[in-house]
Amino acid sequence: MTDANEQGTTGGVQAPNPAVDLKTGNRIKSKNSMSGRNIGLLIAGVVLVIAIAALNLIHVPKVIMRPGPVTNTLGKTGDKPVIEVKGAKTYPTSGTLDFTTVSMAGGPQYPVSVMEWLRAKYLENDAEIYPEDVWFPKGVTSQQVQQQSTAEMTNSQQTAEVVAMRAAGVTVPESVKVVQLQPGAAAEGKLKANDVLTELNGQKVTSLQSVSAVMAKVKAGTTVPVTIKRGSQTLHLQVPTSAGDGGHAVFGIAISPSYKFPYEVKVNAGDVGGPSAGTMFTLAIYDLLTPGALTGGHQVAGTGTMSEDGTVGPIGGIRQKMLGAKRAGAKFFLAPNSDCSEAKGHVPSGLTVIKINSLKDALAALKKVAAGQTTGFTGCG
Repeated sequence: MTDANEQGTTGGVQAPNPAVDLKTGNRIKSKNSMSGRNIGLLIAGVVLVIAIAALNLIHVPKVIMRPGPVTNTLGKTGDKPVIEVKGAKTYPTSGTLDFTTVSMAGGPQYPVSVMEWLRAKYLENDAEIYPEDVWFPKGVTSQQVQQQSTAEMTNSQQTAEVVAMRAAGVTVPESVKVVQLQPGAAAEGKLKANDVLTELNGQKVTSLQSVSAVMAKVKAGTTVPVTIKRGSQTLHLQVPTSAGDGGHAVFGIAISPSYKFPYEVKVNAGDVGGPSAGTMFTLAIYDLLTPGALTGGHQVAGTGTMSEDGTVGPIGGIRQKMLGAKRAGAKFFLAPNSDCSEAKGHVPSGLTVIKINSLKDALAALKKVAAGQTTGFTGCG
């Protein structure tokens, strides 16, 4: 039986009564209670956090390019000179010869999230977005990307050493070695990997260019006398050719140069890969090996690959590199002729872009810069 004074109770335990303001008689809301609006906001916040996390975890097949760091090849990285020359006389210099870089997100090493893509697309004026397969073939692994990038940087440094030394009047002996034979090569059974070419069709082999010059005069399908060194042996062979691209005579082999450097040059480029710093490395080494300051004390930046014959080749991301150079304080920028179409209309205000095809062009332009010339250069429009 329930006592009349226990109305509103269950099982003999009194239910809590809502608090009432004694002056107004109004019910006081508990501080621990949540309104429907607050609960809705909390749920929305949780959903937003989950959505942002998902956007950072989901990747898109894009590459984002931004201006990267700028390094003075005549300066230091940490406590080490970027260019060290040992065993040869070097000369003091001034100014800068900056190599420019691009910060790239995308590919198997640094996949782009949806959130990063949205930020680059709508909030960043200096970012460029490309389909991923423009820069990375499908199926390539992060390890393969790293290996290729490192190999390209190593090769660009070696080529820079050779070209700079020769431009400075230093003799750098060169030999040409067979690296591999292509499947079904005309030279199969005659030439082997590691053979050193010493004479070709009666002409001495002194460089890659000497091989190209001789083969350009050979009719496809004919047999060519070739002298090689195979280990300790000197062999005289008759090697057949076939028609390559464009109908030119080829042996179907890959060849590579090997150099005998008269002294040591070490490049401390830091954590940078790829071949595009080749031109600036070449100019810096040449500057150290020759009297006077190549830039006349001015801050010059640039980019471009470097070939053994002194040709400056194309690179990627020239718009970002020009912007990085401008932000670093450069007044002049050396740009490969082959990239001028991409640079046109995007040259930062106050930066003089100078178009070059070769090391010879670069040296001629820097001579004018050192003399105080600021206008009249052939630019990218």
